[in-house]
Amino acid sequence: MRKPLLLLGTLVFAVFAYLNLNDVDPLPWVAAYLGVAALLGLGAFNIRDRRATLALAVVLLAWMCTMFPGMIDWVREGFPSIVGTMKAETPHVEVVREFLGLLIAVVCLAVLWLATPRSARFTRDDNE
Repeated sequence: MRKPLLLLGTLVFAVFAYLNLNDVDPLPWVAAYLGVAALLGLGAFNIRDRRATLALAVVLLAWMCTMFPGMIDWVREGFPSIVGTMKAETPHVEVVREFLGLLIAVVCLAVLWLATPRSARFTRDDNE
C-alpha cells in the first residue's frame, strides 16, 4: 500500500511543479515541488535518506513561516475565497495558496521522514 501512495504523491508534486512553470517566480517553486516529488519517488522504491528529507522539510517550513502573516490577515478577513479564478486578484489569494502548497509538501515530507529508518542514507532498504 505504501508504494502506490508514494507514487501518487510523486505524480501530484510533479504536476504542482508543472503548474508553477508559468508563475511569476517559477524557479523556487518548481525546484521545491520537484525536490518533494523526487524524494517521494525514490521512497516508493525504498531508496531514502532521512537527512535529505529533513533538510528539505526544514527549508520549506521556514519558507512557509515567512507567509504566516498573510495567513493571519486572511483569517482576520473572514476566510475570503481563494478559488474564484486561477489568477490571484487579491494579495491574500497568492499567499494562502502558496502557504497551503508548502504545508502539503512539509506534511508529506514529515510522513516520509517518520517512515524512513534512522540508518537510511540514499541506499535501497529491501528489509521493508
